[in-house]
This record gives sequence, C-alpha cells and structure tokens, in this order.
Amino acid sequence: MSTVTNQDVLNRIVHLYHDMFAHDGHSDLRVEMKILRRGQKEVIVYCGKQYRFVVDFANKAERGPLAACE
Repeated sequence: MSTVTNQDVLNRIVHLYHDMFAHDGHSDLRVEMKILRRGQKEVIVYCGKQYRFVVDFANKAERGPLAACE
C-alpha cells in the first residue's frame, strides 16, 4: 500500500468538486474521518462512490493550526 498524504485527499476532493460543478444535475459530497491506531486517520469521501484513504497524522500538540492544509 502506498503512502497517502493530506494533499492527496485534498486533490481528490477538489477534482470531485470540479466534476460536480460541471455536472448538469444534483450532486452530493460528504467527508467522514475516523481515528485509527498508530497515528493514522481513515478519510472516506462519498461522492457517488466511496474513496477511502488512510493518512498519517501528527499528534495534535505537534501541529500548527493549519498544518493539515499544507
């Protein structure tokens, strides 16, 4: 399994948003996060299909306020 980063997840969400905006009908986008063991989170993006990612994350005390968006 390859390493997935926050940027990979954000890129997928942006791509899905552009697809939804160009679509001539109704669309729905939902993001769910679950804390896993070993400093990871599971991110599930729902948009017709499910896109599942397991992302490493630093301890809350080690992150800055916008570190997840970098």
